[in-house]
Amino acid sequence: MLALLTIFVAIALVMIGLITLSNVLIFPRLQEHSVQSLSSLPRVTVMIPARNEARVIANTITRMLAQDYPNFSVILLDDNSDDGTATIARQSSQGDTRLSIMNGQPLPDGWMGKNWACHQMAQRAQGEILVFTDADTRWEPSALRAIIADSTAKHADLYSIWPTQETHTWAERLCVPLMAMVVVGYLPIIGTHYVPLGAFGAANGQCMVWRKRAYDKIGGHKAVHDNVLEDVTMAKMVKAQGLRLRMSDGAGLVNCRMYTDWQAVRDGYAKNILAGYGSAPALMAGTVFHWSIFLFPFVLLLTGEPLIALLLILLGIIIRALTAVFTRQRAIDAILMPLSVLLMTRITMQALYWHYRFGGPLWKGRRVVKHNKHKPPQTITEVTDIAEGVHHGR
Repeated sequence: MLALLTIFVAIALVMIGLITLSNVLIFPRLQEHSVQSLSSLPRVTVMIPARNEARVIANTITRMLAQDYPNFSVILLDDNSDDGTATIARQSSQGDTRLSIMNGQPLPDGWMGKNWACHQMAQRAQGEILVFTDADTRWEPSALRAIIADSTAKHADLYSIWPTQETHTWAERLCVPLMAMVVVGYLPIIGTHYVPLGAFGAANGQCMVWRKRAYDKIGGHKAVHDNVLEDVTMAKMVKAQGLRLRMSDGAGLVNCRMYTDWQAVRDGYAKNILAGYGSAPALMAGTVFHWSIFLFPFVLLLTGEPLIALLLILLGIIIRALTAVFTRQRAIDAILMPLSVLLMTRITMQALYWHYRFGGPLWKGRRVVKHNKHKPPQTITEVTDIAEGVHHGR
């Protein structure tokens, strides 16, 4: 039994390692582009859903309005905030007419908060290109220009950026970079870009760039109104419609600090992790899987196979370190991967507690209940939003 488990762990780590290596070599990075590289300058509407974002919204709006792309406007939807988000955003714009602020309508039954906010903004948007981005993203001045140039050159119907994550506290450092490991280590970018199967569909709701006609073709956010994993689901719909999906790493041009402390990390991840796996049994199986590949080698170290155990431990550390370096995180934190797994186990317990005790998690003052109309991802390969998913449900 021990030998079989050792073989399983070795095979799993080697496969993850190969995917990681290939992605590190070929995963696209967002790069600077000049406006002259564009044959045309399509009108862009940037849309920001915001609910109680007073802490960050001034910086977000200031940076967005500082974009050097010449043909864009910004819509901010204040989703019934009670902390002055809209007032701060308006003051930060200093009268810039490119910003319009909407007051969100009451959340209808059956809608997720963020999906409803995005739907309302999309109804007002006038751009040929629609950009949905979160209120806590931080854009460098050339980011929008780079995104439009790159998405246009790649003829992308949906172009999603994985922002560079900012992490400061230990809770952030140990949990947030796991998004990089899930995306870079589990999801072959070649499959996402070129294989017409829904299993390879993925996107990051922190930055999604749509051709308006493609957004309308799949039904927009109305088509995923009750889906807590709307970005992944919409990416799968893009593939199902034969449209072109492309992704890039933000490479420091688009950044995000999702959380500031352990409670926020725990609750943010717990809000979406169950929906990501599709069911409680699948979530528990995923937990056992990660215990097997990242914790079992330490047990094996004590059972008389130290060389094999050390090799497996080293391979796990290398995978975590490679994904960290690729996404501008701290490689040194890779040696604490067992602690990261234990923290994710605690998050899993939180998610299961909310699920069985209350029927769903609480996020920003609302009970988030997963509806069954849209089938969520069912395999570990498809769970590309475990870390990023903290932003959904706004």
